[in-house]
Amino acid sequence: MEHERIVIRRGPRSGLTIIIAVHSTARGPALGGCRIKPYPDWRDGLEDALRLSAAMTAKCADAGLDHGGGKTVVVGTPSVAALHDVGDLIEELGGRYATGPDVGTGPADMEQIATRTRHVFCRPSASGDSSPATAAGVMAALDVLGGTSFAVMGLGHVGADVAGRLLRAGHRVVVSDVDESKRSLLPAATWVAPDEILAADVDVLVPAALGGVLTPATVERLRCRAVAGPANNQLDRPETAALLAARGIVWAPDHIVSAGGVIYATEVELHGATPAAAMARVEGIGATLRRHLDRL
Repeated sequence: MEHERIVIRRGPRSGLTIIIAVHSTARGPALGGCRIKPYPDWRDGLEDALRLSAAMTAKCADAGLDHGGGKTVVVGTPSVAALHDVGDLIEELGGRYATGPDVGTGPADMEQIATRTRHVFCRPSASGDSSPATAAGVMAALDVLGGTSFAVMGLGHVGADVAGRLLRAGHRVVVSDVDESKRSLLPAATWVAPDEILAADVDVLVPAALGGVLTPATVERLRCRAVAGPANNQLDRPETAALLAARGIVWAPDHIVSAGGVIYATEVELHGATPAAAMARVEGIGATLRRHLDRL
């Protein structure tokens, strides 16, 4: 096991299984979002915590942050009780790990966690919602890749923001989401069903929902020349990257592309940077991606 510490506990208030995985503190305290999701089995949540915390270590390193990777996973549905249980468990780690929003949680939930620990970021009372900074980092990466047509897969806070920015820049944008009601968010975009967007004839596919979307089967369906988006852990396994390369499809690693939110929030909340200085670091994602691609 390459992780430094894994804590699994049943929350005394919520009764839910809470998992915190600390992958590395070699560069500094670990960072990673709090994911609350009704997994079929708690071991599925543990697997996510292990994978995502390791990816967060890579994200912090590539972003030049003095932090390592961690992750909180709560198996169940969001509640104030669960958030307070998370805060207590983080506080017990004594500053080794700090959390922020992820799937199933948002900035307001971080305020609840903050009633139990100070090791939390992306609070509305501090740096606020991290999704605009995440979207800005994605745009910096997309600028490096170029292109005039994009398929955005998932219209959550970040995906919808990215799609809107692309439309305002005059690009052709295809969008999809499992929630049909989001079709009205971007009337200027072309809507397709979730099972069709992978085969969209565009320059760049932008995965912006949950991970694991790139598999041997889905890679065969792609008609794009590049993949770059904020969804975490897009590859079902590392070997799938070679399948993309064999088809001549450039893959921008998600731990680079999606780092804008954590860069902005940690710079402002944990290191006292001004919003302008923090956003300048977010824009540096483009240069980071360019260096990565130059090494290939």
